[in-house]
Amino acid sequence: MIAKLKGVVDSVDEGSAVIDVNGVGYLVSASSRTLRDLVVGGPATLLVETIVREDAIALYGFLETPERDWFRILTTVQGVGARVALSILSTLSPDEIVRAIAAQDRATLSRPAGVGPKLAARLMTELKDKAAAFGVAPASQKGAGLGTAVPPTASINEDAVSALVNLGYRRIEAFGAVARVSQRLGEDAALDAVIRAGLQELAR
Repeated sequence: MIAKLKGVVDSVDEGSAVIDVNGVGYLVSASSRTLRDLVVGGPATLLVETIVREDAIALYGFLETPERDWFRILTTVQGVGARVALSILSTLSPDEIVRAIAAQDRATLSRPAGVGPKLAARLMTELKDKAAAFGVAPASQKGAGLGTAVPPTASINEDAVSALVNLGYRRIEAFGAVARVSQRLGEDAALDAVIRAGLQELAR
């Protein structure tokens, strides 16, 4: 299995690039985010995910570990093949994917080509635990039940996000701002303080 390629960028096309490694050209599919950072004739080191099918061996390349990790995670969801996963990664950065899933932001997850509302809902449902593993708690803990206590900060943060959305900000922007300021202010921060700090964060 090929896990990494280090060589020279031979060519870059829509959706793929050829990496020359000691005279051997490897065709690597990649997100537009990765492809726009590749310079023909320049050096490149790509992390590679190799997918073996009955009729072909396909290589998918990534400049950063989080992008490769999310490619692997996304392709575990039913209905998300390699092409759709690359479409998602072309539209949303790994951080934006994490925040959109944690915020249960279906509109943002529906932006990439090939992702409709139903698939976006499936991504939110199946990957919310993965988002939590990346350090972002799900937006709603309602129904956790079964003896699981919801931290007071969770409800305060949800209320702050709702307030910012009502002021006209997109949910994913509001969620990101509240997540950042709540870490800075600590667990004892009051709702109005979180909202004010969130507004300041969004105004930057």
